[in-house]
Amino acid sequence: MTPAPSWTPPPDVVNRLRRRWEGGAFLSAYATGEPFEPVAVPIRGPRPGELATRLDQVRDWARRWSNAESLRVEYKKIGGRLVGTNELPSRAWIDDYETLWRLLKVTRQVARFSELLAGSQGPIAEWMRAHPMKVLGLERDWERICATVRWIAQHDRGAVYLRQVDVPGVDTKFIEKHRGVLAELLDGLGLATDTPRSQFALRYGFRDKPQYVRFRLPGRDLAGFSELTVRTDELDRTPPGITTMYVVENEITYLAFPLAAGNMVIFGSGYAVRRLERLPWLDDIELVYWGDIDTHGFAILDGLRHRFPHTASMLMDRATLLGHADHWATEHDPKNVHLDRLTTQERELYHDLIENRLGEAVRLEQERIRFSALERALHR
Repeated sequence: MTPAPSWTPPPDVVNRLRRRWEGGAFLSAYATGEPFEPVAVPIRGPRPGELATRLDQVRDWARRWSNAESLRVEYKKIGGRLVGTNELPSRAWIDDYETLWRLLKVTRQVARFSELLAGSQGPIAEWMRAHPMKVLGLERDWERICATVRWIAQHDRGAVYLRQVDVPGVDTKFIEKHRGVLAELLDGLGLATDTPRSQFALRYGFRDKPQYVRFRLPGRDLAGFSELTVRTDELDRTPPGITTMYVVENEITYLAFPLAAGNMVIFGSGYAVRRLERLPWLDDIELVYWGDIDTHGFAILDGLRHRFPHTASMLMDRATLLGHADHWATEHDPKNVHLDRLTTQERELYHDLIENRLGEAVRLEQERIRFSALERALHR
């Protein structure tokens, strides 16, 4: 069977132009007022030798091009001794925006984009001209997105939460859904702080959800309570009589932690321990961290020392690890980063864990350490 010829049909030109349309270049140029540069698309046609062997197919192919709407077709002469000289399509031209819109069947989208653009100005309009396809993709929500940006730009956000943005049809779920494009628009207005985009509320000056710290005191030393959970920014001074604070990771260990006079214990909860950086009074008391013996535990310890260099560790040593070999587990997704705030002994153990010198991804969780080991450590 003779293979079908690989000559360019009119739909191939349309598809090629549609890919450029989807990239946004055509509409961006139109929106910025650039004059239309005629677009030429090469047409691959039959070779001279095919005119004789496929004459009927060539005629049918050429007829399709003569009937192609919205395209100006350029012809060239091709032929041979057997069939004479023929003029066949060689290039398709689009001469103006209106022809292009009609060819791609996007006249409605162009009109809608122009309507949305007319309702904006300044940096928002500049962003729209640079990202027209994003605007069309958000067509149904675009006016509310712009209204949200204008509300944020016009209000003092330092005393309100994101929940208090008061725009018809907009709530926190709407903002969360569109926070990527909102961030780009707000950045363009110069409203961003140095906070990462992942912390949307803080980046644009809103109040963020407060962070909390949970701690225990010996007996009922604080207003009749032995345990409290308070806002971190309100725990702004050392509780009366406290000289040492322990930070632990496991909740039951935290609840069972023996407390002598002058001591308190905080539930660290993994990397959330970084919220302690907002407690400057920790500089003035003894600070002890006890975490899991694994790569993440040492990373948390290293991070805590970044703010509080005097932080000591407890039960995160080789002797404790080897003494509980029957309780080892496997650490999933171990870290392998440079930690420069560990002691020599801690760093050596950390590298042993990274390099699997004691076994594959060895981990000793805090709750697997015998309670008597904790009591002896506290006694020392």
